[in-house]
Amino acid sequence: MTPPPPPGPQLLGPLLAQLRLARGWSQLRVAAELCAASGVPTLSRHEVSRWERQLRVPGEFWLGWLAVVLAVPVDLLTAASVRTRSLAAPPASAGSRPRTALLALAQRWLADPRAVLLPGAPTRPAGPDGGGSHPAGSGLPDDGPVAAGGRAVPARLAELRRLDDLAGGADLVGFGTYRLGRAVRALAGCARTARPRLLRELAESAQLAGWLAADAGDATAALHAYRLALRAAATAGDPALAGHVLGSASHLLSGVGDPEGALVLARTAYAGALPSASPGLRVLLLHRVALAAALGGRVGAARQALDAARRVTDAPEPGREPPWLYWLDGPELAAMTGRTLVALGRPLPAEAPLHAVRRRGPRTSAIYGGWLARGYLQLGEVERACAVAGEALLDAIRAGSPRALGQLTEVRRRLAGHGDEPAARRYRALAAAAAPYLPRSGPPPGPAGRRARTWRAARRAPGGATGSTPTG
Repeated sequence: MTPPPPPGPQLLGPLLAQLRLARGWSQLRVAAELCAASGVPTLSRHEVSRWERQLRVPGEFWLGWLAVVLAVPVDLLTAASVRTRSLAAPPASAGSRPRTALLALAQRWLADPRAVLLPGAPTRPAGPDGGGSHPAGSGLPDDGPVAAGGRAVPARLAELRRLDDLAGGADLVGFGTYRLGRAVRALAGCARTARPRLLRELAESAQLAGWLAADAGDATAALHAYRLALRAAATAGDPALAGHVLGSASHLLSGVGDPEGALVLARTAYAGALPSASPGLRVLLLHRVALAAALGGRVGAARQALDAARRVTDAPEPGREPPWLYWLDGPELAAMTGRTLVALGRPLPAEAPLHAVRRRGPRTSAIYGGWLARGYLQLGEVERACAVAGEALLDAIRAGSPRALGQLTEVRRRLAGHGDEPAARRYRALAAAAAPYLPRSGPPPGPAGRRARTWRAARRAPGGATGSTPTG
C-alpha cells in the first residue's frame, strides 16, 4: 500500500517522485503504465522526468491517469498541481528556474531526510545522531589566509562570517565564491573517511556564499548556492544545517517579493530540522515562517509562529548553538519580532526593539531603520518616518549592501501619498542626491566580480552533479 505523503506543504514534482519510489517503480515504468492505462502510446519517461523536476505541470488529463496508476485520490494530485502552478511565476528578481529547483529539492529532502542529494559523495558520518555535530575549525587543507588577485582572502569560515558583520555583500561576494570553490575542490580530492566533515564544510561554505550573493542583490546566484548547500548538508546527514540553509533561502524570497515561496521554504525547513534543531535554530526558523506569512497576508499563521517562538523557553547561548548562529541573540530576535509586527500593521510594540538594534552597525541600522520608517508611516508620523529613513539611507551607503535598500524602496513608494509635506520633499531630495552612491545589485566589477562570475564552475558538485550574515 502506498504510504501517505509527508507532512508539510506539497508540490507536485516531489510528490510524484515519492509516490513512484514508494512502489519501487522507475520513471520508465510509470510512463509505460500511463500509456497502457490511457491508451496514449507516445508518453515517454522524459515527460515523467519533467513533471518530477517541475519543468512542466501535467494537465487534467494526465493528472487523472496518474491518480489511477499510482492509486491515490485525484484531488491529492490536483491540489499539488495548483500549489505548484501558484509558485511557478516568481518575481523576475528571484530567478524562476533556480527558485523552482530549490523548492522541489526542499520537498524531496523533507520526504526523505536521509536521501543522498549529492551524487558522488554518499558517505554518512558515524554515530547514532547521524553526525549532526559541527567541527570547531574549518578543516580544509591549508586552511588560512590565501592570496587571490593581489588581495588577502579569508579562508576560514569564521573569518569570512565575521567580515560579513563589517562589510556588505557587494564587497565580499567574490571572496565567498572563492571560499566555496576551495571547499568543492577539497571534497573532490579527499579520502573517503574525510568526506563527512568536508561535506559539512561545503554546505556551510555554500550557505555563506549564498548569503553574501543575496546581500549583494544577486538572487539567482544565491539560490544556486543554497541548492548546493542543501544537497551537501542532506548528504552529510545534518538536518539542522539543511534547515538553516532553507531558512536563509526563505529570507531571500521574502526580501524580493515572493512571500508564498518564502513560506513554503520556511515551513519545510522547520518541519525537517525540528528533531535536531537547537533552541536558537528553532526560534530563527519560526521567525522565518512568521515574516513570510505576514508579508503574504496570512495574519493568523504569522501570529501563530510568533507565539510559538515566544514559547521556546531556552534562549540561544553561544556555547550551545552551532557556529553559523553566533550572531543570534535576544536583541536580534526582538528586532525580528518588531519587523514582523510592522508587516502585520502593528507598529507601536515594534518601535522599541527596532530602535534598540540599530546601534549595531550600518547594515543593521539600514535594514531595521527601513522597517521602523514603515512603522512610523503606518502611524501617520511622516516627519519621524522621513528622519529615520534618511539615516537608514546613509547607513545603506556605508554598508555597501543592496539588500539594505529593500525596505527603503517601500518607504519611498508609500511617501508618494505625502508629496506636499516638507519632510517628504526633503527625503526625496536626499534620495536623489544619494543615488550615485547607492550600492548596486549583482556581481561587482573587477576581480571580485570575475570571481563571482566563476560561480557556475564552483557550483559543480563532486561526481558530476550540478547544483541547480547576520541581520536575519
